Amino acid sequence: MSYFLGLIAFIMVGGTMGYIIIEGWGVVDALYMTIITISTVGFEEVTPLSNYGKLFTAFLIVTSFGTFAYAVTSLTRYFIGGEYKRYIKEYRVMKETGKMQGHVIICGFGRVGMQVAIDLQEAGQDFVILEKDEEVIEHWSTHEEYLFIKGDSTDDEVLDRAGIQSALAVITCMPKDADNIYVVLASREKNDNLLIVSRASFNTSVSKLRIAGANNVIMPDSIGGSHMASLISNPDVMEFLDIIRAQGTVGANMDTVTYDQLPPDLQGKTIKELDSHKVTGVTIIGFREKDGEYQINPPESTTVGPGSKLFVLGNEEQIDKFVKYFK
Repeated sequence: MSYFLGLIAFIMVGGTMGYIIIEGWGVVDALYMTIITISTVGFEEVTPLSNYGKLFTAFLIVTSFGTFAYAVTSLTRYFIGGEYKRYIKEYRVMKETGKMQGHVIICGFGRVGMQVAIDLQEAGQDFVILEKDEEVIEHWSTHEEYLFIKGDSTDDEVLDRAGIQSALAVITCMPKDADNIYVVLASREKNDNLLIVSRASFNTSVSKLRIAGANNVIMPDSIGGSHMASLISNPDVMEFLDIIRAQGTVGANMDTVTYDQLPPDLQGKTIKELDSHKVTGVTIIGFREKDGEYQINPPESTTVGPGSKLFVLGNEEQIDKFVKYFK
């Protein structure tokens, strides 16, 4: 839009200055003559033109008619065709993204990226989506809660626009492993504290993605196939696991709490001393040591020290009570 407005302004300023210099008119008369000339409305001249003035007028008509008509048509299409709405929406997205702290960046909005967005929205997590396909963005334009940035995730400038320096995590869901590897490398370089989760289509890419800096690598096809096979071999177990999957639905859920999230008077205590079951109703089902080693159903004598993390199981009400009490 600024280009077309600048083009019109350039023509009008050039025509006005020409009449001032050639005919010696005032600014108002020169501007008026320029407007009626380039718009071809057919009004009479302000005063009779000199020969040089006539030549300049002819030159102005020839050089500006097509340009002016193109600029006006483009501006009309911009407003009537709704392009200005897209500009306003992009401005809103950039403004909101600029204020975000601790958000998640989703790279690619295919089937995997779509499910990621749905789950993050249900969990109340702020996120922004990077997608280069304009048709995909247009299709989801009615979902105001989804913030789209149009651009290629492999472009460093696009990652910067998404606020990668202040982001909590990057989830790259693009179908090509090469693109995912590049995004992981670029993201890790820009923010060393990021949690990076990447999709992989082939087993050979898993190690490369981890070397590039991905904290976790997921193979959707492999997980989906294993899940379906488990529904045959262990249907009751898989059904139970589906129920407790932490997705914010009514039923059983899991949550985590780190050592730093515990109140100071509870840090360094044993699991028995936390007494979480009696206080909030949840059950501590897992424990992760500082070195990353996991314990399933840890003993009550386990001490919650710096860098450790607790995994708890309970219903929605119990989880809410647990989070409020311990966090």
